[in-house]
Formats: sequence, C-alpha cells, structure tokens
Amino acid sequence: MSSRITIIGGGLAGCEAAWQLARRGIGVDLYEMRPRRGTEAHATDRLAELVCSNSFRNATLETAVGLLKEEMRRLGSLVMRVADATRVPAGACLAVDRMHFADGVTQAVEALPAVRIVREEMTEIPAALTIVATGPLTSPALSEALQRVLGTRHLYFYDAIAPIVTTESIDMGVAWKASRYDKGGEDYINCPLDREQYHAFVEAVVHADKVPTRDFERCLYFEGCMPIEEMARRGRDTLAFGPMRPVGLVDPRSGKRAHACVQLRQDDAEGRLFNMVGFQTKMTYPEQRRVFRMIPGLGSAEFVRLGSLHRNTFVDAPALLLPSLQVMGRKRLLLAGQLVGVEGYVESAATGLLAGLNAGRLLAGQAPLAPPRTTALGSLLAYVTQRGKKAFQPMNANYGLFPPLARALRGRDKKLAMAERALAELMRWRESAHLGEEPAGCQSVA
Repeated sequence: MSSRITIIGGGLAGCEAAWQLARRGIGVDLYEMRPRRGTEAHATDRLAELVCSNSFRNATLETAVGLLKEEMRRLGSLVMRVADATRVPAGACLAVDRMHFADGVTQAVEALPAVRIVREEMTEIPAALTIVATGPLTSPALSEALQRVLGTRHLYFYDAIAPIVTTESIDMGVAWKASRYDKGGEDYINCPLDREQYHAFVEAVVHADKVPTRDFERCLYFEGCMPIEEMARRGRDTLAFGPMRPVGLVDPRSGKRAHACVQLRQDDAEGRLFNMVGFQTKMTYPEQRRVFRMIPGLGSAEFVRLGSLHRNTFVDAPALLLPSLQVMGRKRLLLAGQLVGVEGYVESAATGLLAGLNAGRLLAGQAPLAPPRTTALGSLLAYVTQRGKKAFQPMNANYGLFPPLARALRGRDKKLAMAERALAELMRWRESAHLGEEPAGCQSVA
C-alpha cells in the first residue's frame, strides 16, 4: 500500500488538504494542471488563485460563515492563516489581497518537505487513496473520468466574475467612502444613482449584448453569483433591492440616501484596485465598458479585469458522498471543494481540511471523522450529504442549517448562542479525535 496520498487540484481545498496531511508527516503528491493547461478563469499558475471575488465574506460570529472561519482556525487551517495575514479593509468582512494570498499559500505548500507538486493534468482517477479537489473548473478529461467512476452525470451551474477598476480612475467628486451603516469605517467606495440614472442603467443592462450560451449548456445560476442582467430581467427594481441597495448609505454631501448605489470593495493591499461588489455579468467586454461607465463616478473607469462567466462543475453529493466526504462504494476516493456542492471560498477550503484529515486517518487504518452536526462545517456537510434530496443545488454555510437550540432565542442572541455551542462542541470533538492543540489567535464569542 502506498504511503503517499494523491491530491488532484491545487485550489483552496486541495492546498488545505495537503497542508493537513503534510503537517502530520504524511507524503502528498499534489497535482495541478496549470500552467500546462489553463482554464477560462485563472490568470496565473499560483496555487489557490482566487478567480472571483477577493472576499471571504462576513468575519463575525453573527454569521455562519464567520463561525466556519473560526472553526477552521481552531483546526489549524492554512487558508485562514494566510487569509488573516493578507487581509485588506472590508468592513465586517474578511477580504484579501488576491495576489498576496495566492503567493502566501503557494510558498507555504512549496515549503512542505512532504509535498511533491506535480504540474500535470490528471485524466484518470487513481485506484490508490486519492482526494479530488479540482473545483468548479474541472477539465473535460477529468470530468469524464469522474463520471465513469461515479456512475452518474454531473450537475453544473454558471458562476460569474465581477469587474475590477483602478482607484485613480474613480471620480471621488461624485463617489464617497463609507461602509454600510458606518460599520467598518471608510472601507467601501460608493457611487450613487438617482431614480432616472438608475432606470437608464437598468435599461442598458437588459438590452446590452451578452456572450451567447452554447446550445448544449443548461443555464443554472447559483443565487449568490447571479449575473446582474439576470436580476434585471426579474424586474426593474430588483437591482435596487440587491447589489445596488442604498440602505445604510447616506451621501455626506447631500445628507440623503440615493435611489440606488454601487459599492466597490478594495481588492489589493495597496488600495490601487477596487472590485464592483455583486456585479457579475455575462455582457460582452465592449458593452461592459459602455454600460458600467454610465454609473456616476465611473465615467472614466479604467478596468483591469472585466466580468465573465464560466461553468462550475459539482456532483450530486447526496447520492454519492458520505459525511466523511468519501465516495459511496469507493471509500478510498474522497471529494472536496466546490465539487461536492458547497459554495464559497471558506466552505470549499473547509471541506478540503476535513478530506485531508480523513485521508490521513484512512491511510493509518483509522475510522474517518465527521464534525458535530452543531458546528458550521458539520451542518453544511449534513446538508450536502443528506440522502434522498431532489434537485440538489450548492449551498453556503448558514445558521438555517443548524439544529435548534435547547432554549428559545431570537436574532443576534440566537446566532451567538449557536456559535458558542458550536465552538464548545468543536473543541470537545478536536480533543477526542486527537487533532492537536488550538492555535493562537482564535476569537471567543462576545
């Protein structure tokens, strides 16, 4: 039996799995096809490159994704260590400098003596102990190999990338800096639209030229990454209640709230780049430049990246996976990342963490682990592996997935109580499974 474990995919989940194995002295062969074979969304050959937003979303324990981050920290996550080290201002959210983040993860994994990075495309699934964490951009050849192994067709949806503009090209005589409800200081740039400007913008979005969908592709959008043109088609006011909602934002010059507002979030450590929050799109590049420059403050915007749309691949996890992330009927094969039907950077990395822990235990002849159902990771895994689910679609971590509390609470108190329970049970689980000491820098429930 091989004493090394194969990991296919050098994204967040694959790197997290490799880190968890290597720090326990287990050899890893980490396969990443870039740069030999590129994808439609990646721009570099770095491991853990972020191809969509630079935000890991809310960082507080009042949200399940904030709790999930804290759970990962307490389990010694590489992704969270580097994310915390490369953080940029984003109010209550954890956002990172995407280049510094990818460099940090790449350097950390390259420095692991137990890890051998192989820059080749895998086109078959090895029979030996393997973690497949190829993410939403799994190559066609490997996708076909997975289909043969799993004996079922893949599902897929479309994910969209928002544009990034240079800070110096934003007209700060029109825009202003502030966070919603003044939470987080002046972390966002806000571009206000009055009613007429907003309606003209929506009309332009609806009628702009779009990149055509190929005949054989089903158009299934994940709600959290809905292109703005899809939202605009639902009704003229949809954007004003979505990514352009003006609530919590008052223009300091007029003292009034605009009819709609576009927020831009810092994308690099130096503050030279800002991305358009929630502005994923399938408009053609020329149309994006034309339509987005209709936004007050962006009339002369310089775009360093325009929006795009790409296929995301995921499997029918409830029919295929155990809560340990093992494939039913082939338990030496584990899946991790967005491939298993979780949505979001943090969720993807968290599944990689668990897959790494379980692959190591399987190699040692030990029973695999599943975190408590009351934790953020455990509740998410319970959702994606619940048998009998019809029309399965990807899911973010959220408190709606958690078991109810023993006592009746509401609002913030309920969420913090769930977080307190989760962290207490995570600690007991970690200790019983002998997963090591709690790293420094973990937060407690306020």
